[in-house]
Amino acid sequence: MALPVHRSHTDVAGEFGRLTQQLSRLFDEEWAALPAALGGEGFTPLADLEETDQEFVLDIDLPGVRKEDMNIEVDGRRLVISGERKQVERKGWLRRQARMWGSFVFEVTLPGEVDEQNIEANMDDGVLHVRVPKRSGTARRHIDVR
Repeated sequence: MALPVHRSHTDVAGEFGRLTQQLSRLFDEEWAALPAALGGEGFTPLADLEETDQEFVLDIDLPGVRKEDMNIEVDGRRLVISGERKQVERKGWLRRQARMWGSFVFEVTLPGEVDEQNIEANMDDGVLHVRVPKRSGTARRHIDVR
């Protein structure tokens, strides 16, 4: 019958220290490569898409993004909003960082035909509001069942 191996507390602490260092190195190497593996650094902003009878209304949270740093394109029903949130220059110690920096892309295919010529966009309190009118004659209508 084999006897269990008894380790002293210093052996356990040393093993734990080595394990912690190995995990730290692994995360530093793997997490550093993750943004590139996902297609580059950046983020996808939070957004709401609402549909009315006349238009689609898109509200995207983009605090800290200047209108000069964003681009809005439409191709048929596909709407793409891209840009960059530039990182603030720091003078002190950064103790915690939860905000996302870098380039962003928000892409949506709208569920109906749109009037590409009359799309409007404005920025208010860090929220981008995009109004995409529906092409006339394509408004939703109710069909009664007989």
